[in-house]
Amino acid sequence: MPKAVYVHIPFCEQICHYCDFNKVFLKGQPVDEYVAACEQEMQATVAQFPFEEIETVYVGGGTPSALSANQLEKLLGSINDIFRPKGEFTIEINPGNAEDEKLDVMKAAGINRLSIGVQAFQEDLLQKIGRTHNENDIYDTIARARKFGLDNISIDLMFGLPHQSIEMFTETLQKAVELDVPHFSAYSLKVEEKTIFHQLFRKGKLQLPTEDDEVAMYDLLINTLINSGYNHYEISNFGKLGFESKHNLTYWNNEEYYGIGAGAHGYVNGFRYANVGPIKKYISLVETKGLSKMENHKVTDNERIEEEMFLGLRKIEGVSVSQFMERYQKSPYDIFGKEIDQLNEQKLLNITKERISLTRKGLFVANEVFEKFLL
Repeated sequence: MPKAVYVHIPFCEQICHYCDFNKVFLKGQPVDEYVAACEQEMQATVAQFPFEEIETVYVGGGTPSALSANQLEKLLGSINDIFRPKGEFTIEINPGNAEDEKLDVMKAAGINRLSIGVQAFQEDLLQKIGRTHNENDIYDTIARARKFGLDNISIDLMFGLPHQSIEMFTETLQKAVELDVPHFSAYSLKVEEKTIFHQLFRKGKLQLPTEDDEVAMYDLLINTLINSGYNHYEISNFGKLGFESKHNLTYWNNEEYYGIGAGAHGYVNGFRYANVGPIKKYISLVETKGLSKMENHKVTDNERIEEEMFLGLRKIEGVSVSQFMERYQKSPYDIFGKEIDQLNEQKLLNITKERISLTRKGLFVANEVFEKFLL
């Protein structure tokens, strides 16, 4: 039974060159109708699959803070009325587009965690990746958020970006740590299809750091944040004690969650589903049917076992052997004994009686490790 909700807001005032999430330019879009459709989908989803208690909500995008204050108030009010969340309530915002009026609405609606898309501190680099904010917008947005008591802040950073040097990433980390926020998510660039960067890459016009430099950036990230008092609790995530992302742990713990909105994914009653992406099609389907599922896949036992391993191994603490046995009536060693032994010999896994986790060496080749657990 789901204890978490993800709500997708696909509208953006600017399309970032690396982003492959479901998104559209805000101008001219039926935003009010979309917000109303999200409320209808929430109601229909809960009617079909009731919940006992919602522990986390995450409003992502796109750019949720691109909505007007009135639209945000309507959306967040619907979430509160239908799901009555009890714990972590996160919304993504961009530096420079979360005015005081919007922050006031967020605070009044019970938002208690902000995820801010900083990515980098060098303004030339921000322009090259399609961001519209500048360095001062970062400081201003965080200061104003704290003024409203919104001090549980997570910052997104990126490395392995075009034209990004190790020295630039060092500077970004230094400035980020000085902000003294309780959480960081930091991701290496993956050139995804249907993005501006992919078009440039195909034309040979995307100047990326070398693989060695990208590895050095990840090593620098880990060392800098650990030495600054952050707990490295997931491959790409670092938090001060008690500030780990409870919502994202839902995914890594292979637990169920509702997905609301165009292009959103969910996992309910043993089925993983995806909503249609086009905005008008989403609205039309919800208005006529209440739901807008494009895909609805029954997760097989083998798929659940695979996901338990590669999602669990994303966490630094790794996979719980006892939880695995409780869920599947077998231990990981019964199913993957040979693979675990091989990875252990290669010093890519730490093995204890209760846990299987990646070593520091394993973190740098995580995807190769995960592939070993496909049945």
